[in-house]
Amino acid sequence: MLRPYFCHKHLLTSIPLTPYNVPMNILILVAGTNDPSNSNTLADAFMEGVRSFGGDMHLEKIRLKDIELAHFTLQHYDPTYPQEEVFKSLQKKIEEADGILIATPIWNFGVPAHLKNLIDRMGSFGLDRETHSRGTFRGKPFFLIFTGGSPLAAWTGLQRKTTSFLPVGLKYFGASVAGTYYEPRCLPRRQAGTKGRGVFGLVVHERPGSLACVQEAGCTFAQIVKKFKDTGKLPLEQALLVRIYKIGQMIVKKL
Repeated sequence: MLRPYFCHKHLLTSIPLTPYNVPMNILILVAGTNDPSNSNTLADAFMEGVRSFGGDMHLEKIRLKDIELAHFTLQHYDPTYPQEEVFKSLQKKIEEADGILIATPIWNFGVPAHLKNLIDRMGSFGLDRETHSRGTFRGKPFFLIFTGGSPLAAWTGLQRKTTSFLPVGLKYFGASVAGTYYEPRCLPRRQAGTKGRGVFGLVVHERPGSLACVQEAGCTFAQIVKKFKDTGKLPLEQALLVRIYKIGQMIVKKL
């Protein structure tokens, strides 16, 4: 039977837990720039959950702050245009990954510029070369972790919309978004003598409930990636969402 997975920030339907023998490759992209970083800490917890699934797997984490990519221009869609070696390497890792996690803070209602730039650059291989309108990722599962200073209500009412380009963009590339997690109020407790709320720092390491929730999401994601790798099929919920998105694309093209 299918088992519902739920925490107050994320809802995902899992598939039965089964061991596997085929190596699985999962890539972790972290957009947070702080050290220590809330998004990086949650990414580590997610990786622990993936490993708990067991079996032969390869996990690699890349912090986008450690690589430098040129700003996107239309030239990057030209297959003859020389791409920098660091981008070629990153492209290879993304294409070869069976599943990908993106962990990012929310800054000023959006994600850091280097993550947005990467999504723009991904269009050079995430879309077909002929029309740049058909995705090439063939359902590759992604999971998204967001961290923000606002409470959960702000995410539900506003920030989910202001950051919606990220899951929509990935779907445009033909990927599937298997789940989303938002960690609210990533602000240290106000110290005596300080004013205002603009104090930022690591807090999630002191939230065992959040860490456990993300770990479970990682294990569930490993199950989804495993099924997709073995069968080319997504769980019913994600498959329906992909189908609905494709129908929406077809309608838009006819307008």
